Amino acid sequence: MNILLVGSGGREHALAWKIAASPLVKRLVAAPGNPGIAAVCETRPVKANDVEGLVALARSIEADLVVVGPEVALEAGIADRLAELSIPCFGATVAAARLETSKAFTKDFCARHDLPTAAYGVFETAEAAGAFLDKLSAPFVIKADGLAAGKGVVIAADRAEADAAVLDMLGGRFGTAGARVVIEEFMDGEEASLFALCDGETAVLFGAAQDHKRAYDGDKGPNTGGMGTYSPPPVLTEALIAQAKRELIDPTVKGMAAEGHPYRGVLYAGLMLTQDGPKLVEYNARFGDPECQTLMLRLDGDIVPYLLAAANGTLAEQPEPKWKDEAAICVVMAAEGYPDAPKTGAVIEGAEADFGDEAWVFHAGTSRDAEGRLVTSGGRVLNVCALGVDLSEARDLAYAAVGTIKIPGGFQRSDIGWRALPKGS
Repeated sequence: MNILLVGSGGREHALAWKIAASPLVKRLVAAPGNPGIAAVCETRPVKANDVEGLVALARSIEADLVVVGPEVALEAGIADRLAELSIPCFGATVAAARLETSKAFTKDFCARHDLPTAAYGVFETAEAAGAFLDKLSAPFVIKADGLAAGKGVVIAADRAEADAAVLDMLGGRFGTAGARVVIEEFMDGEEASLFALCDGETAVLFGAAQDHKRAYDGDKGPNTGGMGTYSPPPVLTEALIAQAKRELIDPTVKGMAAEGHPYRGVLYAGLMLTQDGPKLVEYNARFGDPECQTLMLRLDGDIVPYLLAAANGTLAEQPEPKWKDEAAICVVMAAEGYPDAPKTGAVIEGAEADFGDEAWVFHAGTSRDAEGRLVTSGGRVLNVCALGVDLSEARDLAYAAVGTIKIPGGFQRSDIGWRALPKGS
């Protein structure tokens, strides 16, 4: 098989690493890729939102499958365009991807299909938003409607902070993504991420993880795209997973098909584990980043048959995916100034060392400078991952590798996995 992988982040590096290991793959090309991906497969300088450029590339390599990593490519319509050419695509159409690209759409969809989630309102003016906030009590959840790179959510501790967040979003901080705001009732509980592969009719569970969104230790600081993750999360029990699939995943796939927008690709359910059971925080139409990295390490076997089956509607014919017993962890090394104003161009040392089976380093925001040196080119720079017999061992291995890598001015959290580890460990 010839496969085109779309994207350039840590998620895509992990996918490239896993796909390249498949005996089914004859040729793997990533666009645009990054220096880490370039060590795994061919890369081409085509941006993830350049639909026609990607289509031309897929045709030139005679792609048997296109695997879409980032949401921006889905929103740009890559799956729709490939469907016109009968090129199999692992990724949702523009209409189906609204489950991620419009939080207002998803909340309305949940209301139509009676899916468990928080009470909400959608607003285009600060006055209307304020009237709705009058009916709620702190803390308040304020979200930009559209894509905001994981940063368009504010958990406001008081009304003043909530009003400021509304004005900030409607005032243009996230461009058109903040033209509408979604305000939700606060849900109390632990968050966890559940993944399913979907082919328009069938949904197959595909792992779970728990993310760390805040920038600094102790879950403090601003929200980010994710500072680290681990899998499996002990808090997400088999019973809760089964309940979430029954009450959220399956009805969503059925509902999208009934509304004329069959969902194909990966469906990522961000869950709040409340006293009343799992409720939907939000959907994403792609693998989580950095959750994907831990899933790829734990997946026992070939991923390609599942990606192809999701694209061509034959998931029901695939066996249940198998997972390694080991725990996996991912620690994000970020650039100075992340998430608000990350500095780029810093020379990275130690990231390309051979860690053997002790750790894996997936590139996220890296590039080469004129001298060929590895430098920072984004906010989240590297994903340092490890497997262990338990989470404690995986954590120790990952942080040992982190300690050998230097990013001038960079930082990382030192407490990834703390919720699932014994106190004091």
